[in-house]
Amino acid sequence: MFKTALRNVLAHKARLLMTVLAVMLGVAFVSGTLVFTDTLGNAFRNQSSKSYDKVAVAVSTYSSRDDTEREPGVSKQTLQKIGKLDGVASVTGRVDGFAGVAGTDGKLIGQGWANKGGNFAPGKDGKDPSYTFAQGSGPVRDDQIALDKDTADKGEYAVGDTVRVATNGPVKQYKLAGIFTTEDGQVNAGGSLVLFDTAVAQQLYLKPGYFQNVSVAAAPGADAQKILTEVEPLLPKDADAKTGKALADQEAKDIEQGLSGLNQMLLVFAAIALFVGIFLISNTFTMLVAQRTRELALMRAVGASRGQVRRSVLAEALVVGIVASAIGFALGVGLATGLQSAIGMFGAKMPAGPLIISATPVIAALAVGIFVTVVAALLPAWRAAKIPPVAAMNSVHGVATTKSLVVRNSIGGVITLAGAAAIVAGASAGKEGKMIIGFGAFLALVGIITLIPLLSRPVIALVRPALSKVFGVSGKLASQNAVRNPRRTGATASALAIGLTLVTGLSVLGVTLGTAIDKMTTDNIKADYMVQMAANGSGLDKDVLSALRKAPGVSAVSPNQSTHLKLGGFDEAVAGVTPGDIEKVINVEPVAGSLATLGQGQIAVDDKTAAKHGWKPGSKLPVEFSDKKKGQLTIGATFKENEFLATVLAPTTLVAPHDPQPYIPQIFVKTDGGATSANEKALVSALGDNPAISIMDQQDIRNEFGGMINTLLNIMYGLLAMALLIAVLGVVNTLAMSVFERQQEIGMLRAIGLDRGRVKSMIRLEAVVISLFGAVIGVGLGSFLAWAIGQTIKGSVPNYALVIPWDRIGIFLLLAALVGVLAAMWPARSAARLNMLTAIKTE
Repeated sequence: MFKTALRNVLAHKARLLMTVLAVMLGVAFVSGTLVFTDTLGNAFRNQSSKSYDKVAVAVSTYSSRDDTEREPGVSKQTLQKIGKLDGVASVTGRVDGFAGVAGTDGKLIGQGWANKGGNFAPGKDGKDPSYTFAQGSGPVRDDQIALDKDTADKGEYAVGDTVRVATNGPVKQYKLAGIFTTEDGQVNAGGSLVLFDTAVAQQLYLKPGYFQNVSVAAAPGADAQKILTEVEPLLPKDADAKTGKALADQEAKDIEQGLSGLNQMLLVFAAIALFVGIFLISNTFTMLVAQRTRELALMRAVGASRGQVRRSVLAEALVVGIVASAIGFALGVGLATGLQSAIGMFGAKMPAGPLIISATPVIAALAVGIFVTVVAALLPAWRAAKIPPVAAMNSVHGVATTKSLVVRNSIGGVITLAGAAAIVAGASAGKEGKMIIGFGAFLALVGIITLIPLLSRPVIALVRPALSKVFGVSGKLASQNAVRNPRRTGATASALAIGLTLVTGLSVLGVTLGTAIDKMTTDNIKADYMVQMAANGSGLDKDVLSALRKAPGVSAVSPNQSTHLKLGGFDEAVAGVTPGDIEKVINVEPVAGSLATLGQGQIAVDDKTAAKHGWKPGSKLPVEFSDKKKGQLTIGATFKENEFLATVLAPTTLVAPHDPQPYIPQIFVKTDGGATSANEKALVSALGDNPAISIMDQQDIRNEFGGMINTLLNIMYGLLAMALLIAVLGVVNTLAMSVFERQQEIGMLRAIGLDRGRVKSMIRLEAVVISLFGAVIGVGLGSFLAWAIGQTIKGSVPNYALVIPWDRIGIFLLLAALVGVLAAMWPARSAARLNMLTAIKTE
């Protein structure tokens, strides 16, 4: 029987091609993901190990120059004491922070969040062991810097050139003393690294004579653990000291955890692709079994048992699974290599390292491919085993009995109703109902897939009159053929339905959230411009605020300075603002009292916080400022909660004495005449044409807050494209098999006058009908799921209101129709080219 199975595989190579492709693509996704993450993890682990290779002990501190309570880091005197310990060969102090380099076009080079500056720390030989200089040397004067090679290349800088560098303060010009290479992780991520003289870096980022981090190199034969024990008593209280090996191990563990999220996400999409592939595989084997009814019945008549017939079909699936898995694994390795190269397209680069192919992706590729193929073939194998020997006496293919269809539809109906009930229950449960919705979604999807054959008849019947009227005989025949075998139509449409369910659900949620965020932005921000650092998380220098106030055309300026107070015994987030101007740049709605009291040194509290603590205008509360000084404040007003402001508003003059180095994430600016190119140019000039500072108008602000959602949606669309591609293969496969089965019928149609053009139209329209049927099911279910999930998150998203993106849904349906047209090209051409006399004689 195995020989028979192998012969059948070889005899039906063309018909099994789509199955091989479906399994191959799914396996490639799985193996490519595993190989890529293994390679990425190994490269970063090697980089981490290399960076700590010569480090016996590493010290980290968490103080800053703004910290008035603790020592701001490790002092130069402590560094000298560490250097005198037994077994210590050398000790290096490091200090770093944000630094942005302007290119020749005046714009920031590199990713803002990954741009940093540090200190050049030469040893006795005048070299810093962390950097290898390709040109020039390290900075040794306060007007010199060194740049990493990638940044120098992007900016077209050479040694001796003048380079504009921005930190949190004004832009300064430096002479480029040298260009170096580095394996720094942030540079590899697309950022830049500027090295300053140590004294300059300390002045910029910490405090003269202090370092944030220290690395200790051991003399040959010295014990790192012993050095650590002796170093720890010399350090400030907040310092954290570990051996280089312990840090390398911890970093390797962190890398592993960081990559596991990416790994799991990619594998989820691989699982979706394989799940969609199951329908294609099952459909293929079902059709092959139906076409070989007489052959299988004859085998039963000459003595083959049901078990042998079943095993014969499963053996065919096994062979197909092995072949597809092997090809898919090879394709996956290529995919992993391509992903390595693709990283560079996003401005990042991977650390050097070989492609890692471990046993795990090989075993996973074979196991997944074979398992999916064999499982998908189980039902067709079971049906094949039920073919009676008497079927060898006629050419009628076995059809589903009325009883079996009734049982199937009954089970499908119950499962679908249970799923819908669970989804509604989860939506009613609020933010705790996500798991219930997930379970309901699974049941609903399984139920609808089971019911799709039943649904196909009435749904396609609705479009039959239009098809007949517009396309004549071809349209009528296409609609009849689409429902001739409901199970086959259902299995083909199911693959598209799954893909469109996910795509539609993501689109509805994404557009709804994007609209809510956009409305939140337009409703709350009255300013013409928002000014912030290009580097995420970095604050603006207070000199920026002064410069903006002096800029021509500026009518109102208020910072959104971030600090905190202990107010009435409660820790509260505070926004330091400019009284009188804050209402002009942010929509602050007073609830009680007057915001004018901010100008009198009083504070304003949002209504929810005030209600929670029982505060009201006129309440006098004890306060402890950020520098631990105490006093008393009066609440002058309450205002409606605003997503862009903290719970408490205080005039900057009130918090300034307690916060000498304020953290200002944003400054809002109102200008005469609104946002114009002239006003923007005036602001840019006022800030010294600083490349590290971003000046955004209202549209830019909306893009800033809503752009991430669109980016995530595009990524999801890309990942789901694999599942949709497999669904397209399913349509091609179904039509090809259908054409093969209907050779005699197509020959008869040709003989009685249906020309080749109409035959092609018939096949194309059949594909379009099946594709649109699956798409409509997917769009409906996806929208329902998006509504349910939205109910669980709307409480935490201001202005949330479900938005159905009809334009995108229309595009999805058009793409589904296009899929049908493209998928029908080969089958339609094959059908049109059939010799009518030969086809008529075909059994």
